[in-house]
Amino acid sequence: MASHKLRPMELVLLAVLALVLASGGAALRTQERLADRVVRLHVLANSDMPEDQALKLRVRDAVLERATSLLEEAQDRQEAEELLRRSLPELEELARGVIQAEGYPYSAAAELRQTEFPTKAYQGFSLPAGRYLALRVVIGRGGGQNWWCVVFPSLCTTAAEGPSETVLEETFSPEELRLITEEEPAYELRFRVVELWETLRQRLEGE
Repeated sequence: MASHKLRPMELVLLAVLALVLASGGAALRTQERLADRVVRLHVLANSDMPEDQALKLRVRDAVLERATSLLEEAQDRQEAEELLRRSLPELEELARGVIQAEGYPYSAAAELRQTEFPTKAYQGFSLPAGRYLALRVVIGRGGGQNWWCVVFPSLCTTAAEGPSETVLEETFSPEELRLITEEEPAYELRFRVVELWETLRQRLEGE
């Protein structure tokens, strides 16, 4: 059987594929390192009704303010996780208090858990898709649009104007910083490859 001789275009495509896979693998490892450094905040509304979405933001504000205060002295993600775990009952009660004060009968639940996130662009930086530790606050049945940010390090409170360069530089390595702040096509491609890896992994784990 005659062997197939690769044409120049096929060689180019193979070279591009190899480059994409190598770049994506590096980005995936960087995402895993990022996940070891941050705790995300994930607030889920009861529904997509306007009043439920407005309530979500009020709960977010109260929980974010308290969580930020709790984590002021945390030196790393492990310490942040320990502080938040001890404070889950308090944060849950705080969320319930806001809900009751607004006149809604919904329940509230606060937990720390590994959560799958898609790629998310914030003001001034982006986080690639992947699994991150998240402080999750679920309002009622949690069936509405949700809100994400980064509670440790404290990047949520500056999301409207973008986090300061000092906070980012103190938290992330130069390679991690390039991945989350660059807007060049090469980095967009890395994010896409990470998303594909994450989608494949989730499907394999679901089988």
